[in-house]
Amino acid sequence: MAAGVGSQVPAQDQNGFKEHSGTLADGTSWLIRVPDNWNGRLLRDLDFASFINVPSYAPRYKDLMERGYAFAGLARHPLRLWQYDPQREIRNLEQVQDKFVELERQPDIVLQYGCSGGGLDSLASAEDFPDKIDGSVVLAAHTPVWIMSSFLDGWFAMKALLAPEFEAQGLGVASDLAVVGLPNAGAGGERNLDAIRASWKSAIETAGQTAEGRARLALAFAIGQWSPWMVEGTELPEVGDAAAMGDMIVQSALRIAGNVGGSSRLLFENAASGQQLSGNEGVDYAAFYDNAAPAMKQVVEALYSEAGLDLAQDIATVDAEPRIPVSDYALDFWAGDGRTTTGALNVPTIRIHMLGDWAIPYSLMQGYQALVEAEGTTDLYRQSLVKGTGHCEFMAAESTVIVETLVKRIESGSWPDTDPEALNAAATALNTGSDPRFIEDGEWRLGAYNRPWTPQN
Repeated sequence: MAAGVGSQVPAQDQNGFKEHSGTLADGTSWLIRVPDNWNGRLLRDLDFASFINVPSYAPRYKDLMERGYAFAGLARHPLRLWQYDPQREIRNLEQVQDKFVELERQPDIVLQYGCSGGGLDSLASAEDFPDKIDGSVVLAAHTPVWIMSSFLDGWFAMKALLAPEFEAQGLGVASDLAVVGLPNAGAGGERNLDAIRASWKSAIETAGQTAEGRARLALAFAIGQWSPWMVEGTELPEVGDAAAMGDMIVQSALRIAGNVGGSSRLLFENAASGQQLSGNEGVDYAAFYDNAAPAMKQVVEALYSEAGLDLAQDIATVDAEPRIPVSDYALDFWAGDGRTTTGALNVPTIRIHMLGDWAIPYSLMQGYQALVEAEGTTDLYRQSLVKGTGHCEFMAAESTVIVETLVKRIESGSWPDTDPEALNAAATALNTGSDPRFIEDGEWRLGAYNRPWTPQN
């Protein structure tokens, strides 16, 4: 599709910036804003046109524009739930960048910038489509096969361990909860998803009332390498307070009970013709537990001791469950350029993720770091963990400091100090009106991420 094909409205002069907008030939809306004090740097963002006024995003956009950064981005196409393809999104972003050059001029620096699906676009652009960008800013990125595999593991373990809770309530665990591994979590027309969610919520609430149920929920979270802290507006308990951590895990399980099998499974699998993109044939769940973060192991073992349960026996119960095959067709689709990540970076990239993200486990970030090390691209990559909850709810201080840090790396050829203390100090000095929350991985660092997948494996 040629750049410039589609429609465009005349430029609009606003208070403090110039705005251009239009529609690409495939029906995707685009938006460009250039501040009056433009510093020559362009941030190319998947979600800019959709989320410019969304409360969790707007302060980040406002702060960067006030510092002179221009933005060019897209609105999410109405058919994205059924035809999701990050490769196409990246190509559309390239068209909008060409439009920016036509309407303004060639920027001095172009950074891909995005959160969640936009974060994947940032990573994939840095790996597979680097020619039009100088670097990538990555917030809370998913990689579809990875995230669905991680979610499958936790839900699979919960299904195995909470089966007695379902059976006692006559909730039909065997049929309903197969949704975590089914040819598509939402495409089965005979499946009543509302009933499945209600069944899960009831089973989790029941499990949360007993020491045994709380221990088993914690084990499922540890196997899935999920954060125990997924509820906005809460504080992370002390890891040594097993009772408080158990309460938090129950609340977190209820927080995600509306997305059985993992948030966004439907759109990922629809993109691959409704085929199952995660499976667990050959998985050793004892080994997966061994890779859990030390904090989670401490909580699990304390709760199991309190409940008088045999941890090894429960892991064996999970391991004994019938396994779920993955679709080779789905993997072939997601192996395409822009659709997965391999660590083979071509431009400098910086990534952050919140510990308490309910939609995308923070553990994916560590898995990507291992791929970068294996590919030998560590000089192009930095990452940091943020102590916060929510999905894409980063502070302006956190977003702006990593953009500024990346610009320094591009201009100087060397990274400034990116340890959490240095990032917090640099972010505070920016006076964004928000407080940065970068932390060391510490006891949340995994033995290894369980679910890396690249087209080669």
